[in-house]
Amino acid sequence: MNNYSESCLRVGQIAPDFTATAVVHGQFQQVQLSRYRKYVVLFFYPFDFTFVCPTEIIAFSDRYAEFQDLNTDILGVSVDSEFSHLAWIQTERKMGGLGDINYPLVSDIKKEISTAYNVLDPNIGAALRGLFIIDRAGILQYSTVNNLSFGRSVDETLRVLKAIQHVQAHPQEVCPVDWQPGAQTMSPTPSGSQAYFKLINN
Repeated sequence: MNNYSESCLRVGQIAPDFTATAVVHGQFQQVQLSRYRKYVVLFFYPFDFTFVCPTEIIAFSDRYAEFQDLNTDILGVSVDSEFSHLAWIQTERKMGGLGDINYPLVSDIKKEISTAYNVLDPNIGAALRGLFIIDRAGILQYSTVNNLSFGRSVDETLRVLKAIQHVQAHPQEVCPVDWQPGAQTMSPTPSGSQAYFKLINN
């Protein structure tokens, strides 16, 4: 049996703050989560110079403008050093590197951030593929964790982010399954849900 952290971190709580060294546009910088005043997509990946990880990191970078349009920043985190991050960024994509990316890669070499977010797998000494969406108040609104061998979806991350922002802007509404902007929402009352189900089943 795996002896994972007994952290009870869950949505609705304040996201654990951290300060760490990151590579930002080829330079080392200190980043602090609580200093971000936007929404934040915080995602963990196991190791630099691996296989599934660059596909995710590059995909989020290539669509970074879509997140910026939603007032959202992205932070990628692994247990590698900032020097490893920099070397990977300086490696061409055709050679399995990242090339230039549009958001910080954070070094969690002490494994404190991965532990705080309860994604550290002690059997390999690295983070599972955890992804967290944190709102402007620093509240954790969404979390998901994949095992190591399969990647996450940028489309689904954007969809969930838009749903979070919609319900925060419209607190009398909730978003049903697979909701997309412009689709029908629901009032979370018996009469509101009945009206919704009548509408979609006509």
